Amino acid sequence: MSLAKWTVGLLAGMSMLALAAPADAGEVRVTVAEYSAKTGPYFEAVKKEFEAANPGITIKYEIVPWDVLLQKLTTDITAGTNADLSIIGTRWLIDFVQQDVAEPLDGYIKPEFKDRFIDTFLQPSIMDGHTYGLPIAASARAMYYNKELFEKAGIAKPPATWTELQEDARKIKAQGAFGFGLQGKEIETDVYYYYAMWSQGTEILNKDGTSGLSTPGALEAAKLYKSMIDEGLTEPGVTSNNREDVQNLFKQGKVGMMITAPFLSNQIKEEAPSLKYGVAAIPAGPTGARGTYGVTDSIIMFKNSKNKDEAWKLLDFLFTKEQRAKFTQGEGFLPVNKEEAKMDYYVNNADLAAFTALLPDARFAPVIPGWEEIAQITSDAMQKIYLGGDPEAGLKDAAAKADAVLKKK
Repeated sequence: MSLAKWTVGLLAGMSMLALAAPADAGEVRVTVAEYSAKTGPYFEAVKKEFEAANPGITIKYEIVPWDVLLQKLTTDITAGTNADLSIIGTRWLIDFVQQDVAEPLDGYIKPEFKDRFIDTFLQPSIMDGHTYGLPIAASARAMYYNKELFEKAGIAKPPATWTELQEDARKIKAQGAFGFGLQGKEIETDVYYYYAMWSQGTEILNKDGTSGLSTPGALEAAKLYKSMIDEGLTEPGVTSNNREDVQNLFKQGKVGMMITAPFLSNQIKEEAPSLKYGVAAIPAGPTGARGTYGVTDSIIMFKNSKNKDEAWKLLDFLFTKEQRAKFTQGEGFLPVNKEEAKMDYYVNNADLAAFTALLPDARFAPVIPGWEEIAQITSDAMQKIYLGGDPEAGLKDAAAKADAVLKKK
């Protein structure tokens, strides 16, 4: 759904917020984003444990797939039937705040509660001095590589630069595998492009607030990916493959290198336990610049909730060390709780250590109105380029469209 349509629908429904059907006394309704097959069982276990410890409060969940979550929330808010709490993409939060549907949590947050969090992951939910969400999930991105394919191709170590990556991809291709897995469909297609863009020293937004897509670095990044596609160093049909498709190719041993999130490690252990792989930093550009994508999803309380005190009790419970560990380890995310991060599970986990080491270079999605629309413009432009379009013309057009969105805000 475009941001424009989302905003119009939300504004149309603002007057209906006060008409929301009253929740049952003591009932906390939660819209939960589905991360994996483990998401539902985890929250059901929370319900059982929390209700046993809090007589008089009942929890009711609705589990929603990520690809329809924003549309679902928009519809519910417009109709005034939204839950008390919901998991959201943190990048959506500014729109919820501007439309005055998100409840500030400052009145509930005590210093000792705030001190539970690793500040890097809490900050994206703080706007204008108010905390509107709590980081329910956190992640970064790194490069996975297939050790057996590297050995067969005579590659001693993961590439430190994009030039080395191209050379290694050629050697892997010569062994009959795909050198570099590149997604070109659906969620994070824009982000996959930013890895190369950031390595060129280019940011998503220029210092003057305009789109970075018009910069020389952005063009070099697009040419880099297009050249790898044209040379056959990626899997075929890039624009038909989403993140999960490329991850599946990697788990099948068909891809030498790809960039993705920590949760792939969990999937490999469960689905391809014999696969020998490693995790390394995303390659650097010609000047040594590099960047990873830092991601948080937040859980927020809606302003029209009738059971805010009960909802806060659930939030407090969800963000204890014990509950965080169960959720984070089950889903394959990074810890947001300081005490959780000290657990042996993280300290002695080489895969997670590689991701944690990249956090100083992490960029988060810009906290600006209209970001989802701009991200889609970027994804559309990259798809056209991957299919053979001219990179310079494509990025020039995308930058103009992005700047038009930015000027509206």
